[in-house]
Amino acid sequence: MFFIPAIAPLSQLPFLIPPPLLATAEAENAPLVLSGVLLSLVVIYLASKLGAEVSKRLDFPPVLGELVAGVIVGVSALHLVIFPESGLQASDSVVMSTLQWLNGLKPDVLTSVFQSQSEVISVLAELGVIILLFEIGLESDLRQLQEVGSQAVFVACVGVAVPFAAGTVGLMMLFNVSAIPAIFAGAALTATSIGITSKVLSELGRLKSKEGQIIVGAAVIDDVLGIIVLAVVASLAKTGEIDVKNVIYLIVSATAFLIGSVLLGGIFNKTFVALVDKLKTRGNIVIPAFIFAFFMAFLGNAIHLEAILGAFAAGLVLDETDARSELDELVKPIADLLVPIFFVTVGARADLSVLNPAAPENRSGLVIAVFLIAVAIVGKVVTGWAVFGQPGINRLAIGVGMIPRGEVGLVFAGIGSASGVLDKPLEAAIIIMVILTTFLAPPFLRVAFGQSEEPPTSGEPSLEAAVVNKA
Repeated sequence: MFFIPAIAPLSQLPFLIPPPLLATAEAENAPLVLSGVLLSLVVIYLASKLGAEVSKRLDFPPVLGELVAGVIVGVSALHLVIFPESGLQASDSVVMSTLQWLNGLKPDVLTSVFQSQSEVISVLAELGVIILLFEIGLESDLRQLQEVGSQAVFVACVGVAVPFAAGTVGLMMLFNVSAIPAIFAGAALTATSIGITSKVLSELGRLKSKEGQIIVGAAVIDDVLGIIVLAVVASLAKTGEIDVKNVIYLIVSATAFLIGSVLLGGIFNKTFVALVDKLKTRGNIVIPAFIFAFFMAFLGNAIHLEAILGAFAAGLVLDETDARSELDELVKPIADLLVPIFFVTVGARADLSVLNPAAPENRSGLVIAVFLIAVAIVGKVVTGWAVFGQPGINRLAIGVGMIPRGEVGLVFAGIGSASGVLDKPLEAAIIIMVILTTFLAPPFLRVAFGQSEEPPTSGEPSLEAAVVNKA
């Protein structure tokens, strides 16, 4: 999800972002692309719902079930939802094979349809995470975030510095990895997947707790710091030197964007409420809200930050409006439709074959992976003890909430691999670290909050309580 600043246009980074929508397909293949997308969505929704239901019945966060379901239908198992960047061909996709059988497609046409269908699913997944962060922004409390702002900043800084330093130095000292590859791997340890953590917090009813607000605030700052770290290591990989001007630009633009969004929120709130009052047709609240959210996401992307940061800022701003409660309810069905695509595709892209010790090329990577996983977990768990002035706070939960790397860590691995900096064992080790931290965090977060004797302070009733209250 990272936008890659001052490195190359996204169109030149096919392992991150696909080419323009339908650009690789002839116009006459558009119906076939649509068929592939529809069949893929059927698989994704079935997998997400079944996975979430099973996970819920086993007393795990539903998002964990969606991730596991994605692994089952993805590149690691059934090949129902796969993507070209995984190295698989169109003929490896069950969905594409079904279309070929039904329509008698030639191999070149099948490949074109496969690429375009994958592009559409990838775009829908990106929209899903943008809407997820917009929803999280709406559910967050700007005043509470401001109250824990200093703690969130300190947690984020520790969460970036500790794993980066420990990972880089450890790889160089223990495994004799050269400096630039070690720095790349250390940088991959700095990321935090705000999408996964915030979803689990919301499901646990802890999003508005002190711990939840510190985690969300720190994860947002972590993303900004991650962008800067990414720019630094990408410059190192490309030229062997750091582009100081670009790093300064990122720091200034990120700070100005986030602070400016909050400060301008008061002005926009009045405009938004006045506009909603004048509109008399359906969607008078939700459509203007999404116009604002998508515009903020566009701005974030345009100034070389992340689209999700813009969407999160938009949610924070609209959280202060009088229409917030109604808007929150209107956004949920849309999030229910698109967010599962994101989580299932994250799982579908995870190639668990790198965990197979029978493959000789995986063995050295597995040894390095054990080290990276230990650093990844410990380096984030210690952030809970970086919180100050908060007696009785659940420090373990804060640390655990910062653990998952998600797709953000895969971006680092992708750039390092494409640039030739990472060899196969180190790349495999990073992928293993990303996969395990992503899947371990949800149940660990549940356990960490279970150790707290204090009841949730989120003020968010469970779904069951909401139904009872309405009844």
